Amino acid sequence: MKHVIHPTKQQSGAQAASEGAKAIRKAIEEKGSARIIVATGASQFDMLSALIKESDIAWDKVTAFHLDEYVGIPITHPASFRLYLWQRFVSQLALPLASFTYLNGEDDPQAQCKIAGKLIAQQPIDVAFVGIGENGHLAFNDPPADFETTEPYLVVNLDEACRKQQLGEGWFPRLDAVPVQAISMSCQQILKSKTIICTVPDERKSLAVKQAIQGPVTNQLPASILQQHANTTIYLDEAAASKL
Repeated sequence: MKHVIHPTKQQSGAQAASEGAKAIRKAIEEKGSARIIVATGASQFDMLSALIKESDIAWDKVTAFHLDEYVGIPITHPASFRLYLWQRFVSQLALPLASFTYLNGEDDPQAQCKIAGKLIAQQPIDVAFVGIGENGHLAFNDPPADFETTEPYLVVNLDEACRKQQLGEGWFPRLDAVPVQAISMSCQQILKSKTIICTVPDERKSLAVKQAIQGPVTNQLPASILQQHANTTIYLDEAAASKL
């Protein structure tokens, strides 16, 4: 695992997008298609804005997978990650994706895990775009995360720190409106990706960044498991890197 520090979050997001785009193009050149994982949240705004502007990507040869989604909120909810991904990524591409597997948190979440799990297990993932939460979570794997399960997706409980982050970022009007469960890609499934592009701006995540990069690998700081992946790069702005 390596990390790259930029003065601003816009610059870190732009380079994360550029490196991710290179990996997508390479996969398409080598095998005629690419498979990617796409994250959401405020940390991904600048990266996704830059990624959709990357030229010469044959998006119609790209199959994409949803990283995580709340249980129990409709796609019309402002915090819906399905809505986020449609508005900020899928609908903005120059060409339609080969396919996008959304996670539907309104239906039976266990059934959704099985459906998405079967699809993502069919072939390797070339690029995973992810972030790190204020509590160190990876996807919605809050501490203590399950580092052992090999199931691609699972239903997880969201801890209070995670729910407060969602409230603080303005996705919900009050804490009791934040769901207590989500569908999340597992840590082991994320680690199966050939390339992991992790974008983490903002000072509020600086302690989690320090622990993920410089601390021990522990399920109490789930993102620390990225240390075990040889081709992970974490893109930081100076605020996020301030405690390194």
